[in-house]
Amino acid sequence: MPKPIQHWGWISKIRLQAVSATMAVALLAALVTASPARAGTFKILYAFSGSSDGANPTTSLIQDGSGNFYGTTFSGGATDYGTVFKLDTNGRETVLYSFTGSPDGANPLGGVLMDAAGNLYGTTLYGGTAKSGTVFEVDTAGTETVLHSFAGSDGASPSAGLVQDATGNLYGTTYAGGGGGGTVFKLDTNGTETVLYSFPPRSSGGQNPQAGVVLDAAGNLYGTTYYGGDGQCIRYTRCGVLFKLDTTGHETVLHSFAGHGRDGAFPHANLVWDAMGNLYTTTENGGSGSCTLGCGTVFKLDLSGKKPRGIVLHSFTARGDGIYPSASLVRDASGNLYGTTQAGGGPADNGTVFEVTPKGKETVLYTFHGKKDGRYPQAGLLQDAAGNLYGTAPEGGTYGYGVVFELTP
Repeated sequence: MPKPIQHWGWISKIRLQAVSATMAVALLAALVTASPARAGTFKILYAFSGSSDGANPTTSLIQDGSGNFYGTTFSGGATDYGTVFKLDTNGRETVLYSFTGSPDGANPLGGVLMDAAGNLYGTTLYGGTAKSGTVFEVDTAGTETVLHSFAGSDGASPSAGLVQDATGNLYGTTYAGGGGGGTVFKLDTNGTETVLYSFPPRSSGGQNPQAGVVLDAAGNLYGTTYYGGDGQCIRYTRCGVLFKLDTTGHETVLHSFAGHGRDGAFPHANLVWDAMGNLYTTTENGGSGSCTLGCGTVFKLDLSGKKPRGIVLHSFTARGDGIYPSASLVRDASGNLYGTTQAGGGPADNGTVFEVTPKGKETVLYTFHGKKDGRYPQAGLLQDAAGNLYGTAPEGGTYGYGVVFELTP
């Protein structure tokens, strides 16, 4: 089981609760029973030193038209509050901005998005004027602007990235604040924040979203909450929901997760669309695996019928295929899904990169060794036109502070 990184131990709470004696048996079984593996080429593009260049990248990367990568580190930088960085095609890293805590924000846990002019937008988990997190912009000159500083009543602790509509409005979620269970918010081009929905605590409608939202063509928002719903996974703890928020702010629960042995539990990752309008994600727990709360799933919500239908495409088993996926999926033109697991993959228990076909067949593309190649990946992957996969791992590497990697399947 991975050691939680100090700053985000609260996010790993459920993952830590999932440790049990059965894990030892399951990991031993991985020696003799494993998912089919496909040989690929794995390469480290950059290893963070833990100092001014940043430390502990937990988010997905984006890429510009010239092939440069952009992302965030949760810590490191000039004052150890995290960074926004650029990695060029020669593997040279540049810190575009180093957070200082207040009032500019601290500890970005979500990734960044880029507008047509090359400006970057994201959130910080902490910092800002009320120490409840921020929405920020970093322009092409490296100047940071706080677009919104959360005060608690309007949301607190945003742990995911943002999505932007055609007119430049930004949308996101906060894990806490609002009515007590987090919020969905909009930030317009003038910097005015509107709480579109506030999750009440202990609600069947969900609470505490850790993932961001996605938009449909009509402007409706879709997302997940880590807790809440109707399915009970632990005493007094519900398993989370997948929700829709329409343009009037009305929330509809499309799926309430039921937990171990039935379907997924505790969704942490952003949603992904397919061409038919169905949604895909991962859940950290649930499924039919032998972990106490389930080892996690790759999950599909079929929206083609009159009623949404939840489908577990793959249940992780702790038998070499990985456990506890918390990252968003990337989907290729053939419908194959690619992602990471935080742990599992064999006795080393350092995580995997995997592929799941539309019919649910899983293949482990890479198993982390926990040394210079990194360990415990928590972020989703980026796929280029040639099919190469790019990602981050928050620990391991030459200096122990995480890596950016490339995998050619």
